[in-house]
Amino acid sequence: MKDIPLALQASLDSGATTLCWCWRITRRDGVKMGFTDHDRDLTFAGTTFEAAAGFTASEISETVGLSVDNLEVTGALTSDRLSEADLAAGFYDDAHVEIFRVDWMAPANRVLMRTGSLGEVSRSGGIFQSEVRGLSHYLQQPKGRVFQYTCDADLGDARCKVNTGAVANRGVGTVLEFISPRKFRASALSLFQSDHFTRGILKFTSGPALGQQLEIKAHIRTSEAITLETWVPVREPLTTGVNFEVRAGCDKTLATCIEKFSNAKNFQGFPHIPGNDFVASHATRPGTRR
Repeated sequence: MKDIPLALQASLDSGATTLCWCWRITRRDGVKMGFTDHDRDLTFAGTTFEAAAGFTASEISETVGLSVDNLEVTGALTSDRLSEADLAAGFYDDAHVEIFRVDWMAPANRVLMRTGSLGEVSRSGGIFQSEVRGLSHYLQQPKGRVFQYTCDADLGDARCKVNTGAVANRGVGTVLEFISPRKFRASALSLFQSDHFTRGILKFTSGPALGQQLEIKAHIRTSEAITLETWVPVREPLTTGVNFEVRAGCDKTLATCIEKFSNAKNFQGFPHIPGNDFVASHATRPGTRR
């Protein structure tokens, strides 16, 4: 049950209301941004909620139980604070969202209707769309150990213990040419074989994308060039000559752990766990075939 302020309840009971919706987004980097569907800016709780930012929302779907409640938010990139580069860089993925119903004549008269998080933001031209998911979706995420063939540790973490900063696992380079926002040719990585940095992490150390970290989709070395491709786009503008560093990647298999990192003693998978064939097998007499 919502705790509605008395003044707001009185306004609702009057039949003549001055209500609007306000959304406050807290990005993963801690930046707070406010938007409203009202025709002028509103300020409350230390946040300015910008008007005419192109935000609209669908009806809120709410259910009893542990199923995920959601609504969709769509908008145009009309706010100076809402840049396409930040959306493409993933700053808004899983951002915390608070949705308020506010009396715009007296913003102190408001009620928090929903909290949740943004799903992955999709874009088409100048329009973006994202699902706002209820907090119950975190209950559907895996917790604890996963019993599987492959390792469930992150390369270089406390369980893995591989030194990703070692010379054999770290490289630095410079962007020579952008083929696309997700693919570019680079220099200074000729000592590493193809796929050494696949599934690894790339971090820009200069230029417009300074500090941006991206997962590497492919690392290809040929006699002509070194090519790196990331899963998400590089923050624009795409400027050649910027510097970056890369850390080795791992496909989580025992073979890679042994051959690439000599780290079998810290492997966090279960390579000898029985598979479906063993579960479906049945007992037989000695000396007979199954």
